[in-house]
Amino acid sequence: MEENYIVSARKYRPTTFSSVVGQKALCSTLRNAVATNRLAHAYLFCGSRGVGKTSTARIFAKSINCEHPTPEGDPCNECPSCRQFNENRSLNILELDAASRNSVSDIRDLVDQVMVPPTEGRYRVFIIDEVHMLSQAAFNAFLKTLEEPPSYVVFILATTEKHKIIPTILSRCQIYDFHRITVGDIADHLEYVAAQEGYTTERAALNVIAQKADGAMRDALSIFDQVAASSRGNITYQSAIDNLNVLDERYFSRLYEAFRKADVAEALMVYKEVREHGFDSHFFINGLAQYLRNLMVARDPRTLSLLDADEAVKQQMAAQAAELTPEFFYASMSLCNEADLAYRQASDKTFLVELLLIKLCQLNGPSPIFSGDGEGQKLQKIEVNPAYSQAPATPQPSAAPAQPQAVRTTVQTAPAAAPAARPQTQPVQHTATPTPAAPVSSAMPSATAPQRTIRRTAATRGHVSMAAVFAEKETEQASGPAVTAPKRRQPFTDAQLMQQWGAFINAHPKEHILVNTMRAHSPAHIEGEEPETYLVTVVNIGQVELLNEVKPRLLKFLRDALENDCLDLRFNYDESAISPTAWNDRDVLAHLVEHSPQVAELISAFKFTL
Repeated sequence: MEENYIVSARKYRPTTFSSVVGQKALCSTLRNAVATNRLAHAYLFCGSRGVGKTSTARIFAKSINCEHPTPEGDPCNECPSCRQFNENRSLNILELDAASRNSVSDIRDLVDQVMVPPTEGRYRVFIIDEVHMLSQAAFNAFLKTLEEPPSYVVFILATTEKHKIIPTILSRCQIYDFHRITVGDIADHLEYVAAQEGYTTERAALNVIAQKADGAMRDALSIFDQVAASSRGNITYQSAIDNLNVLDERYFSRLYEAFRKADVAEALMVYKEVREHGFDSHFFINGLAQYLRNLMVARDPRTLSLLDADEAVKQQMAAQAAELTPEFFYASMSLCNEADLAYRQASDKTFLVELLLIKLCQLNGPSPIFSGDGEGQKLQKIEVNPAYSQAPATPQPSAAPAQPQAVRTTVQTAPAAAPAARPQTQPVQHTATPTPAAPVSSAMPSATAPQRTIRRTAATRGHVSMAAVFAEKETEQASGPAVTAPKRRQPFTDAQLMQQWGAFINAHPKEHILVNTMRAHSPAHIEGEEPETYLVTVVNIGQVELLNEVKPRLLKFLRDALENDCLDLRFNYDESAISPTAWNDRDVLAHLVEHSPQVAELISAFKFTL
């Protein structure tokens, strides 16, 4: 009779510490604890799924009660205690699934079992899997027993989510963190399993399975069985990617070559093949981003360890990545991220991906992406003689026509004392023998004038860079004529100033706060300053801010009225200053009643109230 089929995850489940994959340091610590008989009363094994937590807990529990452990601390698997456990009839090792038994009553049943000593062997070991699923009340009911169990009891708790366990439980356990298993370790173990089963394999196929497992050995063995069943034991790279719906890395390699050569057509055709094989475009974007990321980390020996692959693949990707600059990878990953974020809102998702591929090709191409900054283009810096800014608009004939290219033009500005000519905006022509420029005015210094550099592109590009526009604007402002010196300086008196001060107040009757502030505070001449400099002292900082805000139009009004462009106002606040009281309507009426008896009689006759 043919034996029943057993999946690889169960058939090749580790039975000794040496057979646990990818947890050497942790297993070594547990071995030493068994060998030296230095056992704690509670352990917590935590880590992601499929990394060996429960398997290690079973091996550790078996080693504790083993009658003849090896010198390294492994169970012998031959003594009665080991055989009972292997045959699932051991009374000293109990497993509890906290996911289904997480109530207070379940914990009370567990505590009752703890009180029963072992009939044979030294310890009773309780393995509680998925311990984070216990309720808050169950945790509290378990605390006392976990802290001071009987001397013959050892608790081993396992969880995938350590952060959900209350701190009082964590403080009572020795904590062991299981890390994700590397791609190389998984592939080596799959190669061992394939040899035991008599399968033929390709290393590339095993690497694909290991990457798909994402650090979980149990997942890797399940995927391995799936591929083996499909290929009838002949596990090839093609059979692996066909069964697992994995995007072939050869597509990405072809795309990388297209990016390197700036071959837009090839990149678009590769994407067409990807879509014809039924792959989702969003999945394609994420796969491309991951591939570019792997190339970036493989480029630098210091970051090569971040690449989760075997040594041969690492070296291959490192050689491939050296063909392009780090700046290319930074920009390409940024573009992929932008496409990933915009994918859900895109109405035409195919066009979005095609545009992404075009941009990636342009990063290493002769023409830049139309982003305004000339991304992807190497700009050539050309120092232009300042005399060219004085040349006539009509360009001089040249020996050979200039080729359209990006030009960095240096424009020399004039000092503030004399106006300068505007820089020419025509493209610079490279001549075999430049025509001498017109004589420059002696008022313009040749060496001391500051220089501003702007970026310009050839007119044949068909677009205008916004950065160049703003830079040109700044240059025009810097090179324009300086502000002329004040011309008007008509003498005036303080009385004339106060008259115009009041005129400004009367001209803004609706700005009540400003009006009250200006009525309460008058300008006073500052001793030791120019005769036209005045200070206005207020009592709070809010009034200073208000006056500074209105200062431009206030100064313009006063200067025009007094015909003096040297007039200046300064504002300051002094909390100790005495502010004149501003009268409201009630104060005015009370003043009239006090000094005019007729007003008092009128208010009394009509029964007005103040």
